[in-house]
Amino acid sequence: MRLLHVMAGAATGGAENIFLEDVVALAEAGCAQYVVTRENNPHRLQVLHAHGVGVATASFSNWFPWPTTAVLRRAIERFQPDAIQYWMGRAGTFAEPCGRPQIGWYGGYYKAARFAACDYHIGLTKDLIDHIVAQGIPLERTALIHTYASFPDVEPLPRGTLTTPEDAPLLLALARLHWKKGLDVLLIALAELPDAYLWIAGDGPLRQELEGKAEALGVSQRVRFLGWRDDRARLLKAADVCVFPSRYEPFGTVMVDAWAAGVPLVAAAAQGPKAYVKDGENGLLVPIDDIPSLVTAIRRAIDDPALRERIIAGGRQTYETTFTKAAFVRDSLAFYERVVGVTEAKLARDPA
Repeated sequence: MRLLHVMAGAATGGAENIFLEDVVALAEAGCAQYVVTRENNPHRLQVLHAHGVGVATASFSNWFPWPTTAVLRRAIERFQPDAIQYWMGRAGTFAEPCGRPQIGWYGGYYKAARFAACDYHIGLTKDLIDHIVAQGIPLERTALIHTYASFPDVEPLPRGTLTTPEDAPLLLALARLHWKKGLDVLLIALAELPDAYLWIAGDGPLRQELEGKAEALGVSQRVRFLGWRDDRARLLKAADVCVFPSRYEPFGTVMVDAWAAGVPLVAAAAQGPKAYVKDGENGLLVPIDDIPSLVTAIRRAIDDPALRERIIAGGRQTYETTFTKAAFVRDSLAFYERVVGVTEAKLARDPA
């Protein structure tokens, strides 16, 4: 299978992580791949090269699209892919008819019009598939392919490197610093948990505002703003609770990360968590923006050993049945083989 991936995402982010990990998994499974992406994350480019994935870079400018279009046309001509996948809406707007199956990837509630030239559509969640079909895309032209987590067996990040006491309850949030992620609510909750420390791993436009809020709440001495990190596994291994307080979340790879790492998960009931977290079984689910419920859930996850063990075990079971690398590769390859086979059969019937 020869796959061309087109990714016009930001330098960092959840969807960008999914893209990179998915391409790596497919490379390890033996797929020949080529990527057209922005030159905005050296780590991403290094990982792709290390796994034998060819890369071309483009600007993906909506105002001046012709250079990107030229890069894509050259990549298709030289690589001769069996299928082309456009990751998120901006990349999808650059798709052109080319005689090969073209696939739009939805990590959020994108408009299908942004994938107008795509023949098929991948949704990350059951709800996203419903969203795609509601826009007039036939169900048979969609596929539900979950993301995955596959963490190496690493040592926890030493708490001392971030001046955090070894005996303090440690909360971890993996999130972009954006209003949608509810980190302001988590800071308010932290003020009601005087013995706990909080690590926030992520970048975004609200860093200064959130730092100011931590100062105003009197919790700044117990909060560590880590910026973007590529060592999620070590952070999770060090944490006592993974907190996911998003107001808006189509899915949320943080859930899968916590389940894979064996860390108790506390999540707000946004779209994605509400669909996958079973309260008291594989995590604790609280209403969005409900600070007292969030405080209570975090305290339960810290103080109740039996509950901790139950939701860790339930999270592991959810991970093993749905979100492993093997499941992702199996489902992806089955989908690609199906769409390529349909295209080849069509060409055989109508060579013109």
